[in-house]
Amino acid sequence: MSDLSAVKALVFDVFGTVVDWRTSLITDFMWWGKQRGISADWTALVDGWRGMYMASMDDVRKHPERGYVMLDDLHRRSLEQLVEKFAIKGLTEADLDYLTKGWHRLHPWPDSVAGLTRLKSKFVISPLSNGNVALLTNMAKFAGLPWDLILSAELFEHYKPDPETYLGAARLLCLKPEEVMMVAAHNGDLAAAQKNGLKTAFVARPTEYGPLQKVDFEATGNWDIVAKDFGGIADKLGC
Repeated sequence: MSDLSAVKALVFDVFGTVVDWRTSLITDFMWWGKQRGISADWTALVDGWRGMYMASMDDVRKHPERGYVMLDDLHRRSLEQLVEKFAIKGLTEADLDYLTKGWHRLHPWPDSVAGLTRLKSKFVISPLSNGNVALLTNMAKFAGLPWDLILSAELFEHYKPDPETYLGAARLLCLKPEEVMMVAAHNGDLAAAQKNGLKTAFVARPTEYGPLQKVDFEATGNWDIVAKDFGGIADKLGC
């Protein structure tokens, strides 16, 4: 393990690393659909929705002249396309709002809250997510995530893996990049963080995408910490 004695803050990817977005959304929408009498293939909708995630952010990145668009708005645009694609009928504006804000109501992985609480005893902890500030704040309230503050791509008007997100987090914390550790279940996120001077910790979430998972079953980079869960990261950092 690398020398991590200078690390003062841990920042976390959220979707898939801290919370189980897929199971949370499918369960939520199946229950809600029954209450509303709306029938749909909610699993296909959720998987399709996540499948549009990267492309929607890339579109913002490719068109800076249009200005930054926060993730809630990107989610809504993608949802409207999927509702049309799957021919889901009878949805009101309130229904579309409820579904969009499903991303605010995600449940944590079983080790997340206890592990974060241990890490918080020694380090500043925060999300560093593409989710917007309101989304991440509402999620923290819903899931009981004990963040010290909320760091979001929205604050920098750049989505990960743009350097502005990683370097911006260090800047707002008044820390050097090497004093900040990025924690993620995604090797690509960690590669970008490492390239910008941050320390890195990998935890595998092999069921994030359910049967559709194709990557990130294991660490593929030279990360500073590799652990099976957040408790393992806490162990290695002496929390």
